[in-house]
Amino acid sequence: MTTAPPPAPATAPDMTLPTGPAPAGAGPDAAAGTHPDAAVEHVRLFSGARGATVDERVVEPLGLVRTTVLDPVADLDTIHAWVTQPGTEFWGLGHLTREELGALYAYVDSLETHHAFVVRLGDEPLALLQTYDPHHDPVGECYPVQPGDVGLHLLVGSRGGTPAPGFTAHLVGYLIALLLGQPGARRLVVEPDVRNERAVARMVRSGFELGPEIDLPDKRARLAFLTADAAAPTAAAPAAPAPAAR
Repeated sequence: MTTAPPPAPATAPDMTLPTGPAPAGAGPDAAAGTHPDAAVEHVRLFSGARGATVDERVVEPLGLVRTTVLDPVADLDTIHAWVTQPGTEFWGLGHLTREELGALYAYVDSLETHHAFVVRLGDEPLALLQTYDPHHDPVGECYPVQPGDVGLHLLVGSRGGTPAPGFTAHLVGYLIALLLGQPGARRLVVEPDVRNERAVARMVRSGFELGPEIDLPDKRARLAFLTADAAAPTAAAPAAPAPAAR
C-alpha cells in the first residue's frame, strides 16, 4: 500500500517480508507476462471478520502461530504502540493519533483488495501483516503486474519475550508459506523505502530477488519479488489453515 487511502506503510525496519524480483523471466522488466486489466488473474486474498483466525499452525521452534484479521478497535492499542516505537519510521504511520490510526484501519477493513492482520504467538501479538492486490494499488502502476502477484508489508512489533534463535527468519518463512498458499498466488511483491537498508537486506536473506527502484507517492522504493517456485525449498511446511471467514 502506498499513501492514503489506504496509506501505504513502507516496510518496517525488521520487515522481513521480504517482499524481490522473480527468477526465470518473471522479473518486473519481462515483457512476457504483462497483460491488460481484464486478463489479470487475481489472487483470492484471504480475509475474514474482525478478529477472526484465518490461519493457525505450529511453526518450529516458535510454537503455535496464529494469524487473525486486524480489529481496528480491539487491536488499536497494540498497533499504535508498534507504529510509534523507535525504529519504525519507515512504516510511515507514527504521526497519526490513536483515533486517526483506528479510522485508517477501519477503512482498510472495508476494502476487498487490501487487508490487515495481526500475527500472534499463541495469544501474544507479534507482527502487523498487510496484504494487497498490486493491480489495485499505486505500486501496480510502476511495474508489469503478473497473474498471481500478492503485495505485502510486515512490521515485527514484538519478539514474544525470549525469542527462539532465528526468530525473524522462522516467522518470515511461515508468512511466505501462508501467503503463497492462497488460491492463485504465484509471487510475493514488496517495495520498501530505498533508505531502509535493513529491510532490503532482510528480503535478500529471505530469498527475494531485487528489482528496480520506483517512485511511489510517498517514497522512493525498491521492488523485490519471490516466486512460489523459488520459495518452495525454504518455506515452512504448511499445515491445514483455518477456513477464511469471508
